[in-house]
Amino acid sequence: MRARPEIVALGQVSAINALERSVNYFLVIWPALVFGILIGAAVRAFVSPKWFARVLKQNSVKTQLAAGLAGAPLMLCSCCVAPIFTSVAESSPRLAPALSLMLASPVLNPAALALTFMLFEPRIALGRAVLSLLAVVLIGPIIERICHNVKLQNTSQQELSETSRKGVLLKFLHAVFTISIRTVPGLIAGVIISMFVVQWLPAHIFELPGARVAAILVAATVAVPLALPTFFEIPLALGLLAAGFPAGAAVALLFAGPAINLPSLFSVARVSGSRLAAALAATVWIFAVCGGLLIA
Repeated sequence: MRARPEIVALGQVSAINALERSVNYFLVIWPALVFGILIGAAVRAFVSPKWFARVLKQNSVKTQLAAGLAGAPLMLCSCCVAPIFTSVAESSPRLAPALSLMLASPVLNPAALALTFMLFEPRIALGRAVLSLLAVVLIGPIIERICHNVKLQNTSQQELSETSRKGVLLKFLHAVFTISIRTVPGLIAGVIISMFVVQWLPAHIFELPGARVAAILVAATVAVPLALPTFFEIPLALGLLAAGFPAGAAVALLFAGPAINLPSLFSVARVSGSRLAAALAATVWIFAVCGGLLIA
């Protein structure tokens, strides 16, 4: 397996520019993004906020696991699950389950985990799986506690009442439009910025590993903002190992790469503010580094 250079390639400033890579990225993920928008619109249009208030009100591991189990089968990348996060966050009385669902879709993707166990040594694959499960259970409540004073703008109930007299199709189309407006512009901006970041990174950043700790820090730091379609973290992690990086660096990339990226962070900031998005990025980075150090 290898990454597709027309989408992810370090340091190729003259060969493929950032805008071309951004277009290529969306050409790859657009079916999944459309699917995510449709699911998010259905949640917004037809699932009452009262249901979220009843099911997700408890601050417990059970609630986080339930949100994770709801997100994992979607098997969407961080960008494509962002519209669903927007719907759930604006309908739910709590932010933690929405974050858990958003994280679970990419990090607990059953196909990606199965492929990881097939292609990597057991400690790397198990490290990714355990780290992902801990992140789904813990990161949401951690962020909720750090940003406890953040108030989400719950507009779903108001919009449902405004469109209650409309037919089912009109209600759904209205939700599709709302979700698209609130997520797609941020995703586009995030992808473009991410591709510029990739373009500015030196091509040898993953070829000259230094100390183990430094290698893990580099892998986690690059992985957090990078916009990767589903499964693209796997060839990049294989490339790290081939270049001599420690196993911990591969684990950090396998986790942080799919977990979040600049586009999904922009979507989180659109709903809940830049402070919460920054806290989410920092927490994912810390989890990636700690998990990498334990495996290394």
